[in-house]
Amino acid sequence: MGHIRKGILGGFSGKVGSVIGASWKRTMYMRSLPKKTNSQTLAQRTQRAKFALVINLLRPLTAVLRIGWKRYANHQSAYNAATAYTLANAITGEFPDIQIDYKKVMIARGSLTQIPAPTLKGSGGKITIAWKDNSGIGNAKPTDKLLLALINPTKNEVITRYDETERAEEEFAIDLPHWIGNRIHIYMAFAAEDGKDVSDSICYPNIQIV
Repeated sequence: MGHIRKGILGGFSGKVGSVIGASWKRTMYMRSLPKKTNSQTLAQRTQRAKFALVINLLRPLTAVLRIGWKRYANHQSAYNAATAYTLANAITGEFPDIQIDYKKVMIARGSLTQIPAPTLKGSGGKITIAWKDNSGIGNAKPTDKLLLALINPTKNEVITRYDETERAEEEFAIDLPHWIGNRIHIYMAFAAEDGKDVSDSICYPNIQIV
């Protein structure tokens, strides 16, 4: 409530409507209330939600991303490069119903020759990935290492593999009995033996473990 001083034509102190009356060195003055700003605009909330979603996805993949995104770590870390790419390319929906588009997630980007049309088969909780050794085509070498990530959104679990299986072996198998009945997303790429280059990753989305 405002208080009038020196009659109706005098100054006042306190708040009246959108105006505040006050005095400074015996001089009365009035000022308008500051406008309230909304620090939670839709754009800000959307961006924060997207960022949280991407960080939750990528943080468990940090070790793989350091290899898979090394070529893009010139002015930022490999992890940050992967984060920026995922934010720009692998988010779908409108706030608050935003989701990861797992088909567009990439655990690796590079110029190393990828394997042609790998195949998946599975039973008894076991997944087998098979491919044809294409060493000698482009810059592919038999000693290139498999880079792998398996994401289980249902259990919020991740499995990664690197430096165990070579291109020349033409197969990789993994037992996942604790994931039977779940749908997972599988990502694979190859990294040169010296780690200086990688292939673009391939995604197999929504694979059910049986």
